[in-house]
Amino acid sequence: MKKIKVIIVDDQKLMIDGLKTIIDLEEDIEVIATFSNGEEAVENSIKFNPDIILMDIRMPIKNGVQATKEIKNKAPEVKIIILTTFDDDEYILDALSYGADGYLLKDIEAEKLLQSIRDAHKGMMMIPSSIAIKLAKHINEKNKKTTKEIEIYEKLSKREIEIAELIIQGFDNNEIAATLFLTIGTVKNYISSIYSKIGVNDRTNAVLILKELLE
Repeated sequence: MKKIKVIIVDDQKLMIDGLKTIIDLEEDIEVIATFSNGEEAVENSIKFNPDIILMDIRMPIKNGVQATKEIKNKAPEVKIIILTTFDDDEYILDALSYGADGYLLKDIEAEKLLQSIRDAHKGMMMIPSSIAIKLAKHINEKNKKTTKEIEIYEKLSKREIEIAELIIQGFDNNEIAATLFLTIGTVKNYISSIYSKIGVNDRTNAVLILKELLE
C-alpha cells in the first residue's frame, strides 16, 4: 500500500509530536518531515514531495498564510490543510484564496483529522459552509476592487501616467517639470487632473492609490 505522505508545520513541538503520534499509528498515512515555521517549510518541503501539508497559521519568521502562497506557487499539486486554534477569518480567507485546500481547528477529534487527510488526498476540500460563504464574498470584493482599479487606470492619459510614476518615486513638481520639459503650471494642471480622476485631494493619498494602480 502506498502511504499518504504528510508534512507537519507548527511552531509548537508538543503539537507536532501529538499529530505525528496520531498519524504514524495509521497504516495508510505517514509523517515524512516536520518544520517549526513557514520559512523552513517553503525552503524544504518540496524536496520531500509530500501529498499533504498540515500548516499552522500563526508562526514566527513566516506565517502559514505566506508559506501556503509560496508553496502553492511552486507545487500546486500539494494539498495544504490549514491548522489553527483561532477562528481567524481573515487569515483563513487569505490562505484559502492562495490555494489552501481547507482548514481545521486544532481541537478536532483524531478520527476526523485522519479522515480529513484522506479526503484532502482524494481532492476534497474541507471548508465549513460559513467559511465558504465568506470566501466567496472575499473573492468577489477583491474582483470588484480590481475592476475599479482598471477603470481608474484607463481614465489616465499617457502623460498623466508618466507624471504619476514620478510622483510615486518622490519627485516634487519642479523635478517633474524639469524631467518632462514642462512648465510648473502645466505640471500642476496635470496633477489636479490626476487627483480628480483617482478621487483624492492630497499627495500622500495619491501616492498610496497610484502605487496600487501602477506597481
